[in-house]
Amino acid sequence: MAQKKTEIATFGAGCFWGVEEAFRKVPGVIDVAVGYTGGTSENPTYEDVCSGKTGHTEAVEIEYDSEKVSYKELLRILWKIHDPTQFEKQGPDVGYQYRSAIFFHNENQKKDANESKEEEDANDKYETEIVTSIEPAKTFWRGEEYHQRYFEKHGGGACHV
Repeated sequence: MAQKKTEIATFGAGCFWGVEEAFRKVPGVIDVAVGYTGGTSENPTYEDVCSGKTGHTEAVEIEYDSEKVSYKELLRILWKIHDPTQFEKQGPDVGYQYRSAIFFHNENQKKDANESKEEEDANDKYETEIVTSIEPAKTFWRGEEYHQRYFEKHGGGACHV
């Protein structure tokens, strides 16, 4: 039996509940975890991150089978599910933790992310500039269990996605 070629993608796009839900539906995605990345403290809690004092971003870590879905396809989905022109916010959620960010894990992801952002910016569908940051992935701190599969556990839901 052939072994899956799994890779990791990490994105910030506002409230992580809706972002997680969107990526869970993608064929080839094996798992999605919600959590926090990019900040200054270790093992932050939701309350810590919401305080705005840790520098963390609410993010999703996506484990995917790269034989079934490409990183470029995941980027295309990311652009569709949030507004990359909103600075440090998405919908009603405001703060650094809700910023739009792509956290790359290797040079290929960095290249693909930059090309994807340039293509997205060039298509003129946005009235203002894309503010999505592209930066190296740092430690991903898995969020509390009550945040994992939140909409699934609560019979659905809605947020900016």
